[in-house]
Order: sequence, then structure tokens, then C-alpha cells
Amino acid sequence: MTRIKLCGLSRPCDIEAANELKPEYIGFVFAPKSKRYVTAEKAVELKRLLDPDIKAVGVFVNERLETAAGLLNSGIIDLAQLHGKEDRRYIERLRELTGKPLIQAFQIETEADIKEARESAAEYILLDSGAGTGTTFDWRLAQKLKRQYFLAGGLTPGNVGEAVRILSPFAVDVSSGIETDGYKNKAKMAAFAAAVRKEDAI
Repeated sequence: MTRIKLCGLSRPCDIEAANELKPEYIGFVFAPKSKRYVTAEKAVELKRLLDPDIKAVGVFVNERLETAAGLLNSGIIDLAQLHGKEDRRYIERLRELTGKPLIQAFQIETEADIKEARESAAEYILLDSGAGTGTTFDWRLAQKLKRQYFLAGGLTPGNVGEAVRILSPFAVDVSSGIETDGYKNKAKMAAFAAAVRKEDAI
């Protein structure tokens, strides 16, 4: 079964839609430069509305260790996704501060990037085309990866079924592909989830 992560949720109506669709994960973006940025206070409000069976992932870019650990240990988020220059030492220190799982993101352009991802110390890895570029990378590179991963980068309701069929990733992660005019679109969210589950059912 391919898990689903709907990322960049920022409004109560986004959470309501997620609760109906039952993805395994949703994402809150804590990177201030992102147009999907939410404050810790906003995340608290949104987490209260979230179905407890859905895990909340906090997305960080070079965040202070204490800040990320605080959000994890307070239960505002269940996992941390690291999208910056965080190295093995950062991951080890964050693991010392919290027992929660970590996802390390990698921008995939070459086979060397796949090798680096494979050696990550995080519990999970995420393969992306870039930081919110909304484009796919060459999926053939991921076919050589012998480790479970989240697939991200340019996924849409129109191409995610093919991605699941070709790669069988642990999870698929979408943000811009389920938006209209910069906001989450409930119909696109539903179409994305349906496309994943249809492929899984074959």
C-alpha cells in the first residue's frame, strides 16, 4: 500500500478535507520563506482539528534544533521533515532531543544524489526535484534505490498513478499539485488520493 502525504495545509478547511480523505500524513510547513508557512500557534489550532489517525509532519529548513524538537515533543507534530542542509550530526542531535521519526529530503538530479539519500541516518528519506519547484525529476534514478522513500516533486492527480505503478514508493507527497491559485483544492486533493488508491487496488 502506498501511503499518502498531503503537504502544506494551512487552513481549517484543508484539515476538514484531509479528515474526509484519510491520508496517512499531512504536512505543516514551518519555513518562513514558504508561501505555505504556518506559525507554531497556527499549527496547534490545526492539529486540534486533525483526525488523530493522521500523522502531522513538520517541514523545516535549517531550523534550530531546539525549535524542531520542541514542536515534536509537544505533540504539535509527529515527524520532522528536514529540507535544508541538515547533516548526520544534526540528525543525531535531534534524535537525542526527541524520539520521534525523522524524514530527510534530497534533491535528486544524478545517481550520486540517490547514493547520498540511501546513506541517510534518518528513519525515512524523501526524494524531490527541488524545494517546491512543482516539477518531477527523472524517476528512472529512483528505480535503483533499495530503500523505502517518500516520492515528491511535481506529483499531480494526473501523474501520481503512473508514479505508483512504476516505482511502488513507500509514500507519495504532494503540495502544489493539489492547489488552485495557491490554495489547497478539495477536489484535487480527492482526485489525488483516488488515483493512488486506484493504482494500489490493481
